[in-house]
Amino acid sequence: MQDGLIVRNLTIRPDRSPLTLVDDLEFAIPPGQFTALVGESGSGKTLAARSILGLLPQGLSPTPDSRILFDGEDLTRASAPQMRAIRGARIGMIFQEPMVSLNPSMRIGQQLAEAMRLHTTLSTRQIRAECLAMLDRVQIRDPERCLSAWPHEFSGGMRQRIMIASVMLLKPRLLIADEPTTALDTLVSRDVLDLMVDLTRTSGTSVLLISHDLGMVARYVDDVVVMEKGRAVESGRARDVLRAPQNAYTRKLVAALPRRGPARPPTDAAPLVETRGLSIGYPEKAGPLRPKRFRRVVHDVDLAIRPGETLALVGASGSGKTTLGRTIIGLERPETGSIRIRGQDIGDQGTASRCRARRDMQMIFQDPYSSLDPRQRVGPLLVEALRHLPGLSDGDRRARARDCCVEVGLDPALMTRFPHQLSGGQRQRVAIARAVIARPAFVVADEPVSALDMTVQKQILDLIRHLQDSHGFACLFVSHDLGAVEQVADRVAVMEAGRIVELAPRDRIFDAPEHPYTKRLLEASLRLNAA
Repeated sequence: MQDGLIVRNLTIRPDRSPLTLVDDLEFAIPPGQFTALVGESGSGKTLAARSILGLLPQGLSPTPDSRILFDGEDLTRASAPQMRAIRGARIGMIFQEPMVSLNPSMRIGQQLAEAMRLHTTLSTRQIRAECLAMLDRVQIRDPERCLSAWPHEFSGGMRQRIMIASVMLLKPRLLIADEPTTALDTLVSRDVLDLMVDLTRTSGTSVLLISHDLGMVARYVDDVVVMEKGRAVESGRARDVLRAPQNAYTRKLVAALPRRGPARPPTDAAPLVETRGLSIGYPEKAGPLRPKRFRRVVHDVDLAIRPGETLALVGASGSGKTTLGRTIIGLERPETGSIRIRGQDIGDQGTASRCRARRDMQMIFQDPYSSLDPRQRVGPLLVEALRHLPGLSDGDRRARARDCCVEVGLDPALMTRFPHQLSGGQRQRVAIARAVIARPAFVVADEPVSALDMTVQKQILDLIRHLQDSHGFACLFVSHDLGAVEQVADRVAVMEAGRIVELAPRDRIFDAPEHPYTKRLLEASLRLNAA
């Protein structure tokens, strides 16, 4: 086979080191086919994909006997000018994080036109017309305004659509998509993947998908290659491999899929946290011809969360889930309505009473890498969370920090490390430890597993459930991952455009949803039945 991509004996090592990061990897992608590389973080998926475009980090390179053949041409032997001509024009890549990949100092129109100017002979007017047509095709509402806008003005889903538009403008023969839906909600994920399928099928483009999401792989991919520690341990048709995995590692990945456990009996205790008529809004920026207006993002929300209960809050990006969680915890101010803790309206209390109430509430943020102070080691980060707890000496705080590390499954030796020296799963455990170390009565978990691979995700979900059973705190679990919600939730609240449209026990939501929006979310879900 001359057309398509053929990878043979791909081995990647650091320069002047015997360490092997990718070991003798082989696979092929015919034209128009979807192939996925799957595995845990650190398995070598992204390194293998980046080696195709010659984008390995400095100090890493394929060994001399490695071969990457694309349409009959060996890319490992291509010169730098040849690779520049191939990147974008013949092989495109959608990177994992669009906010990092898009240049924050350039308008969208400039970034879309840049590759067209480099690789085509079209005029400026023709390039603009092509850009507008592609933005319309990826369902950007106002393409004209988009061209003059900045990346930060768009949501994650919109930025990912813009990234796809920029790559597909040149109609590449091969598209490499590295975790294209990480941290996107269910509806946007489905739209992004359906869009990729449509664009690639109409142009005959091959796709190499890098993912840890087995549900997405089962629905969209033709062939799959399972990687463990740099080696391919199993490959074949995606549905066959996932239905009847032969390798122990593949079975481990499938076994990590979220499973619905038995429902916990409902409690009739008085609500611990309660919102009544809660509305939240922000003032919009005024312009020369535009008066200052107030934009409401959460509308008249009534919720009651009882001690020891997990209430999951689900919905699309921009529905107001995180804003509601941050407001309950005291990080945002409501426009109208009340927040009650143990029956007391904290808005009517003085500063000292609000501070005492805040000690009973903690938050696990979505991205621990951003929320943990990069200048502090893990030990001081945990000790700091106890600074307002009365009656503890410095020695008591250090001892509790060590005990909490053990409780969340961290080696106490890691207390001397900085956050950047930990893996994603370890950082998330630190964030959880920091939230529960003061023994709060209420925890808001904001997308705590959105960017973690399947096995680490299962560990974190099991950990949250174990800690909740041990300490009895109530939890508001904010997530777009319906598999995770199905595993941990007691009740589910569905949020659309700032309003709660359905609220019911978990089993009723998943088995007999009533609201059309809830049905859309479940239909769009890429959950893979673990059975």
